[in-house]
Amino acid sequence: MKKTIKQVITWILLTLMVVAGGCSPEVSPRHLSPEGDNITISDCTGRQVTIPSNPQRIACLCPEAAHILVMLGCGDRIVAVPNGVKRDVLLNEICPAVQKAAVPRTSGSINIEELNRVQADLVLLRSEAIQSSGEAHKLEVSQIPYLLIEYDNMEEQQDMIAMIAEAVGAKAKAQSYNQYYRQCVERVQKQVGRIPAEARLRVYHSINEATRTDTRGTLGDQWLSACGAINVSVNEKLKMVEGEHYASLEQILLWNPDVILANDANVISYIQSHPQWAALEAVKNGQVYALPNGISRWGHPSSMEIPLALLWTSKLLYPSFFEDIDILEEMRWFYEEFFGLQLSDDKLAQIISGKGMRDPKS
Repeated sequence: MKKTIKQVITWILLTLMVVAGGCSPEVSPRHLSPEGDNITISDCTGRQVTIPSNPQRIACLCPEAAHILVMLGCGDRIVAVPNGVKRDVLLNEICPAVQKAAVPRTSGSINIEELNRVQADLVLLRSEAIQSSGEAHKLEVSQIPYLLIEYDNMEEQQDMIAMIAEAVGAKAKAQSYNQYYRQCVERVQKQVGRIPAEARLRVYHSINEATRTDTRGTLGDQWLSACGAINVSVNEKLKMVEGEHYASLEQILLWNPDVILANDANVISYIQSHPQWAALEAVKNGQVYALPNGISRWGHPSSMEIPLALLWTSKLLYPSFFEDIDILEEMRWFYEEFFGLQLSDDKLAQIISGKGMRDPKS
């Protein structure tokens, strides 16, 4: 897996944390097979980690880990999840283990006692979750094997999925998914190359909150660009708050995008009804759309449905160039092939609308 500067920095920081804490990075034998039936995995940051060859109790401390395990047919192994994953309606319908799972990470802090209580034999989490020396130290002391997840683009996302699949013994399923992912990118790119520069649409992409958006080098930047969209936020200076990027409303008014996409239906309602957004051409022309929501919110950085987001968005923006795409048939095939779901027309329509697919925060 190709190492980025960010990955190298993460690895250096982790090494320094381990040394400072006086802990050996070796995994305790109590978490590994006593017969020595273990494997060594290279995670997204390049760490070499020895784990049980067939881990059965997996703690997913980031949403994408839970989504991937369910796709790989290993959802019954999930013993811990982020609380937000419990709000994904379709995911919980097909994988009851998610609703029953513990939530050992809240407000950025890992509860090691809870991980021990659920007897996790493998932890999957984002690399930024251990930027704090205290969080890294907790995991090293616990000696539960953990794999770090990190990706900034579509290629790295596929590499990450392959890494998790190797860890749980589901390589073939990941290879099939990644092949479809690449085919979707190629299909879209082939047509996008025919779209004249002057016909490209300027798009503002809202992530979870009305003014939270994409910055350059992120997954959202890449998949929207692959669709032929001009992402208005990626070349601009944005405000960073707790690792996320935000535009001011004044900036958005100056960008005046042709189309607004949001991955939350509540955000769409807010934009369409709030008087301060009414001056935007996209709002005036009714070009404000909620991205669909299935297993997760399409196009979200943690989404497994980026391939579908590519197809849906391309057809939405440039229908005359993508007449061959039947998004309902693509969805029908995708959810049956990768999640074992046979969905009715009504359920497909609900996913497209996004309504009722994610429970509100309690």
